[in-house]
Amino acid sequence: MRLSVLVLTVGLLTAAHASAATSSATAELKGADGKALGTAVLTEAPHGVLLRIEAKGLTPGWHGLHFHEKGDCGAPDFKSAGAHVHTTSAVVHGLLNPDGNDNGDLPNLFVAADGAASVELFSPLVSLDGAGGRPALLDADGSAIVVHASPDDYKTQPIGGAGARVACGVVK
Repeated sequence: MRLSVLVLTVGLLTAAHASAATSSATAELKGADGKALGTAVLTEAPHGVLLRIEAKGLTPGWHGLHFHEKGDCGAPDFKSAGAHVHTTSAVVHGLLNPDGNDNGDLPNLFVAADGAASVELFSPLVSLDGAGGRPALLDADGSAIVVHASPDDYKTQPIGGAGARVACGVVK
C-alpha cells in the first residue's frame, strides 16, 4: 500500500513538474561580445505567450524584436538562430502586411537614452509547447529572441529592414 502511494505521489509530482516546466521559460540576452544585456521571461497564456524583457546596455532608440527558429545564439552575428519562427515555408514578414504569416513577428523594442529597456507584450502567434497549433518555442531545436539594430517597419521583406542582430537569448 505504501509503495502504491509513493509511486502515485512521485507520478503526480513529476506530472506537476512537467506541466510547470512548459508554463514559463527564460532567455538571457547577450551582446555580440558575450556580455549579459538582460533577461526575457516568457509565460504561456491560453492563447499565446506573454513576454517580459528587462535589458540594459543597448543602443537608444527603436529596435526590431523577433522570435527566431533555432535555440542557438552563436556570436558575433547570431545568424545561427536561423530565420523567424514560422509554420509555413513561404514566409511573409510583417505585422502590418495583409499577407503576413510570420509567427516570429513582434512589436519593436524601445530603448531609453540610458540604454535600458523594459517591456511586457503578448504574442498570439506562438506557444511554448505548440498549444493551439501555434509554433512551439520549446521544440526539438529550440528558439531564440533576437534584438536587431534598427526598427522593424512591419512590411519590408524579409525582416522589415531591422538590420543586424545585436542581441540574442536562447529560450529555455
